[in-house]
Amino acid sequence: MPYILDGNTISENAAFTHDGIQYPAGWIRRVSEESRQAIGLSWQPEPPQYDQQFWWGYTEEGELKPRDLVKLKKTWTDAVKDTAGKLLATSDWVIIRSLDPSSGCEPSAEVLAERSLIREKSNSKEQAIAEFETVDELAAYVTSGDFHDWIEPEEGFEGTPDRSVVIEDAGTVTGEYVSESGVDSVVFDE
Repeated sequence: MPYILDGNTISENAAFTHDGIQYPAGWIRRVSEESRQAIGLSWQPEPPQYDQQFWWGYTEEGELKPRDLVKLKKTWTDAVKDTAGKLLATSDWVIIRSLDPSSGCEPSAEVLAERSLIREKSNSKEQAIAEFETVDELAAYVTSGDFHDWIEPEEGFEGTPDRSVVIEDAGTVTGEYVSESGVDSVVFDE
């Protein structure tokens, strides 16, 4: 939350000099608004927040300045291809092994289905990105759950998966903390 004096930003906790007078650290916080105004100190509110991946900032009129849509589409299409490549790489060895006549191994239907799903999702995401006509549309899509979803939910599954782990007789682990300490065992239901 900056104050402006003679075109310079001054923190409310900083010492500063104005018209040959030295003001101590914290002076801005300790005095009245009238005292601040008397020396020409004015409050400048923080600009509204925006996602710098998609916008350059605000115009004088307060409108968001979008980044170049063509470049953004390329960036996000490349990100989709990169993610798909990394997901496919985990099962590449299965396909390579199946090409070796001496291995006698064929890729399982599950592996082939998973790889096919990854390609379908990648193609779908790339097509969606290509069709957007505004930065707003693109930003809404790539920040949505649909964009980040690469796997199909299990058959019969409804809703959002529960990402917490229940610790027997102690509490719940969510994110990076344990709600109760002193736990020595974790039981996973299958």
